[in-house]
Amino acid sequence: MNIQGKTALITGGGRGIGFFIAKLFSSKGAKVILTGRNEVTLKEAVASIPNASYIVADVTNEKDQRNLVQKAGNIDILVNNAGILLGAQADGGADFIAKAKDEMNTNYFAVLELTELFLPVLKQSGDAAIINIQSILSYLPITMALTYSASKAALHSYSQGLRIVLEQKGAGVKVFEVFPPYIDTDMTKGVEVSKMKPEDLATDILEGVENDLYAIRSGLTKDVYANWHKAPEATVAAINGL
Repeated sequence: MNIQGKTALITGGGRGIGFFIAKLFSSKGAKVILTGRNEVTLKEAVASIPNASYIVADVTNEKDQRNLVQKAGNIDILVNNAGILLGAQADGGADFIAKAKDEMNTNYFAVLELTELFLPVLKQSGDAAIINIQSILSYLPITMALTYSASKAALHSYSQGLRIVLEQKGAGVKVFEVFPPYIDTDMTKGVEVSKMKPEDLATDILEGVENDLYAIRSGLTKDVYANWHKAPEATVAAINGL
């Protein structure tokens, strides 16, 4: 897919992975629209990216979702990047259920809702894409982020199914899945593991989209995915320190 001349809407675009995707897409000739809840962050991001604008929105808020569709207008690429990791702990963890619901609402249901709202617009493009930012944890759970893992696993299943549905309908909308390892962003502060730079992930995403690689696995994810296929139970045990 050639992104030159395309318009891309990027949720959670003011910082981290979303910011670097926007910056790279813009450098390749795309118009980028950033969205997020913090207007100050969005303003700062747009100031450093050519051909960029922003819309303040909470992707979990129904009114904001519909306002976003109206203000964004005709787009060709929807990047579902916004996500949260609350570290909900099972078996007696404080606010476990509340945190789990928040993660599922942001990481899963908001993606479904925005995608459904934008699909009519994307279909009009004739050459459009949905890019869902998932996780290495889409494949296997880690106990310190158990419900986050579950939300990303749900998103993976949905994305696979949506790709088939749109292909069967000849909708002209491609569905890309991105499976990052731990990325050096605010979300992973305090997590003492090897981390990939968000700008390097953005480069992988661009390359994958340009080459119609629907499953983009970067860094450590490549090895974990291969090991998981060979020995799923052992890989889950290893990533959880067993």
